[in-house]
Amino acid sequence: MTRVALIDDHESVRLGLEAACARVGAQTVVFSGSSVAAYLDWRAFSASSPADVVVLDLTLGDGTTVSENVRRLVRDGSSVIIHSVADRPEAVREALLAGAAGIVSKSSRIDDVTAAIDTVSRGEPLNNVEWASAIEGDRAFADAQLSARERDVLRLYAAGLPLRAVAERLGVAYSTAKENITRVRVKYVEVGRPAPTKLDLMRRAIEDGILTPPAADGSVGHERRR
Repeated sequence: MTRVALIDDHESVRLGLEAACARVGAQTVVFSGSSVAAYLDWRAFSASSPADVVVLDLTLGDGTTVSENVRRLVRDGSSVIIHSVADRPEAVREALLAGAAGIVSKSSRIDDVTAAIDTVSRGEPLNNVEWASAIEGDRAFADAQLSARERDVLRLYAAGLPLRAVAERLGVAYSTAKENITRVRVKYVEVGRPAPTKLDLMRRAIEDGILTPPAADGSVGHERRR
């Protein structure tokens, strides 16, 4: 059962999502409220564990920023989906950079929202039209300045190969491949896009056009033509 928290200052939106999650059966809404502060207060008062997934409105009416809200929720141990009308791409990019797992438009079918919750709860990247639109043309997602060798190592490693297999495929020492991945991680940190896990590296590779998004069967494609 996926534990879901809904944070939106429009009660009607929350009620609709609660009903949709209840229909799914494998999702239970453990909190529904209008602010991150209220959610964290509930957590402290009830001694409940963090929600698996928090569906968060892009702009709340309490004066908080989306970056601040996403960071607090991610630090608390939840994955975050931004639920937005997506009319502020800069704010959406801020949310993604702060650690949000993805974005779903409020104009989407409600089944798309519950499907996104399932995807994120499994630890899979949420790559959809809204996510792609948010990063399109934003140089902040393309300035890690990876070398050709670093891109090759990242492409194979992020596609699922163990690092030793990556080294064998490229004809380099294991230590060289490991050093390349370390440098890749450092470069992404330096541009404000940390990638501490292999899943994070796959997302960065997709963002930068090094990999195509996962296919329907879960397989990951190769580098896109520029």
